[in-house]
Amino acid sequence: MKRTKTSKAWMREHVNDAFVQQAKAQGYRSRAAFKLAEIDDRDRLLRPGAVVVDLGAAPGSWSQVAVQRIGPQGRVFALDLLPVEPIKGVEFLQGDFTDDAVAACFEESLQGAAVDLVMSDMAPNMSGVPTVDQARSIHLCELALDFAARHLKPGGNFLVKVFQGEGFDDLRRQMQEVFRTVQVRKPKASRDRSAEVYLLGTGRK
Repeated sequence: MKRTKTSKAWMREHVNDAFVQQAKAQGYRSRAAFKLAEIDDRDRLLRPGAVVVDLGAAPGSWSQVAVQRIGPQGRVFALDLLPVEPIKGVEFLQGDFTDDAVAACFEESLQGAAVDLVMSDMAPNMSGVPTVDQARSIHLCELALDFAARHLKPGGNFLVKVFQGEGFDDLRRQMQEVFRTVQVRKPKASRDRSAEVYLLGTGRK
């Protein structure tokens, strides 16, 4: 299949992207690692000894950052429908995190540990229809928020990727019901033209 001009331009930009090059050089699986790293530098979410859940973890770059920063006393749980190549120190569960059987398996793996941070860099499979894609994206965020509300300890934090547009303000209001503060983060590694931002809920009520 011939590549379109748009896809060629994207490939050229991707290959020349400084964050893509840095990710390769530093052994990260994607440039998304730098988004989490920058947010964590500012907000100190990944503290030594923390218990962290990475929803929609594939290919695993956020889990890579998390396991480096929480140290050997912490735990990282990565959940995804897709397989993830093993990462030392990361406990991976393959399946739908909204499925009761997967949730039960996760809770058993916790062995009573309290969750400090739930994070999600998930995006839906894009249809190319903006209204459909936005609705799917917001729905994923709401599912992640529900998971966080059920599993986070009091005072715990939640970081989720969301695209600005229809449903964004409603999601933010939903988060404000669960967390003491809700803030928007736009890391440098998130492309300027993208509607992608991150909502950070801190201090689970």
